Amino acid sequence: MSPVLLMVIGLAIFAFGYFVYSRYLAKRVYKLDPAFTTPSHELEDGVDYVPTNKFILWGHHFTSVAGAAPIVGPAIAVIWGWLPAFLWVTIGTVFFAGMHDFGALWASSRNKGRSIGSLSERYIGKRGASLFLVVIFLLLLMVVAAFAVVIKNLLIGTPSSVIPTWGAILVALLVGLAIYKLKWPLIPVTIVAVVILYGLIVLGDRVPVVLPDSFLGMSPSTFWILTLFVYGAIASLLPVWVLLQPRDYINGVQLFVGLALLYGAVLIGALAAGGGHDIVAPMFNESPPAGTPSLVPLLFVTIACGAISGFHGVVSSGTSSKQLDTEPDARFVGYFGAVGEGLLSLGTILAVAAGFRTVAEWEEVYSAFGEGGVNAFVEGGGLLMQDGIVLPASLSATVLATMAVLFAATTMDTAMRLLRFVVQEFGESVKLKISKFPATLVVFVVGLGLTFSQGLEGGGGLRIWPLFGTTNQLLASLTLAIIAVILLRKRRNPWPALIPLVFVFVMSFWAAIEQLSGFTDPGNADWLLFGIDLVIIVASVWVAVEVLVAMRRAVKDPPEAPGADEEQVVQREEV
Repeated sequence: MSPVLLMVIGLAIFAFGYFVYSRYLAKRVYKLDPAFTTPSHELEDGVDYVPTNKFILWGHHFTSVAGAAPIVGPAIAVIWGWLPAFLWVTIGTVFFAGMHDFGALWASSRNKGRSIGSLSERYIGKRGASLFLVVIFLLLLMVVAAFAVVIKNLLIGTPSSVIPTWGAILVALLVGLAIYKLKWPLIPVTIVAVVILYGLIVLGDRVPVVLPDSFLGMSPSTFWILTLFVYGAIASLLPVWVLLQPRDYINGVQLFVGLALLYGAVLIGALAAGGGHDIVAPMFNESPPAGTPSLVPLLFVTIACGAISGFHGVVSSGTSSKQLDTEPDARFVGYFGAVGEGLLSLGTILAVAAGFRTVAEWEEVYSAFGEGGVNAFVEGGGLLMQDGIVLPASLSATVLATMAVLFAATTMDTAMRLLRFVVQEFGESVKLKISKFPATLVVFVVGLGLTFSQGLEGGGGLRIWPLFGTTNQLLASLTLAIIAVILLRKRRNPWPALIPLVFVFVMSFWAAIEQLSGFTDPGNADWLLFGIDLVIIVASVWVAVEVLVAMRRAVKDPPEAPGADEEQVVQREEV
């Protein structure tokens, strides 16, 4: 099959999702109101609650939720064949992720920017809320630990990405200053920033930074992990307009430039080959390597981000809802943010399925489950760009590696900020007020401890990775459950939330049970992961029971009384 045809089909599905389905959700399900006073205006504090231009907020939201997961997941999942991965990425983005991310953003903005964990107390109950916070805390802890190790590996494995990675922070600080303090126009600032960022990529390709075996008394791995945690802690404490917003916005623009190069390379390469360039990966791999787990249910947790992800709901309700300028912006920020991640996952599938010249080359990379990933994306995408747009192989690899590093870094520091919120919310639940500095210190120590739990090379971060996808999807199903309860209480159509809820919960719970038995294999037992998995399973089942009770109560009780803003919507519709 031609990669161009696959690309066009995927883009068409995403276009349908945004221009048709998200419009239906906005008008008929969520009933967005431009007159609604969002939390960013009602509670504006200049730190967390900041009214933000929707394009800047989209960049912050999208790059926070993207990270390296929409690259790693699809790149690994192609081992089952490109068709299952393609279908889950496209259908999952349109009908699952978009609805989930959009819904979490809307629900939080209607509740003063409260996090999805906090919302669970109102719509499910105190017991469900406490368990919900446990699942969220464990997921965010996995994100921080795992992504620190992923970034460290990329900085060491692709030293040409070091200069653009850290240079992007300076660019972001200048962008924040130009937009918020100097009030310069957004478009020229964006153009200049992107040009500088790509100039740093060219510089990094020419001047790779390789640390010696011992640097300041530490190995390169230990140094980079510590540096990343220090950076993440500082970034999580700064006002969002100083660093997080502008950096995420520029990274979002940079991603679309990178995707344009990748998609353009696919198109130009196919035309140059007379239309004869086909995908070399199998459509459906009937003979995967030994040790590869079953397609169902593992596909649906291997590809989490890029189809649907519980982490997105935490970001939507944890930071993005506090920066939403007007309620209608939620459609662009939430739903199109999910589409942006779907585009990244589609580009990854094209890179790892069509970026190798022969089937033998592809099979050599995919010789065992888990062998694909960021490296396969960088290698395959680099070959596509080299053949299609004649970009030198080393520069192509630097562009893609920098893209992956920057997104992983934005996810890591956002997760640290959200973990701080969770610690503070937990303190409130036990009548203990925890300020942001002690809360951040708790996050720093616990996250670093988990990452170094298996040694100073960061083995703990990688050890916990197998549970990341499963926990992520379980949390997504629980977030959809809260959205469904809210819709039921408002007497609105709950099926757009209920159908994804049932499917995702069944698949992720099934995967959690399968993994639980694997952690007790004689001679290969992993009791740390067994304990964490067991806690997640028990908490998820308990919350699911509480959700069923809440849904039944929502159906029987009188409809939730609309707020003044909703009454205005009703009056306008009647007129």
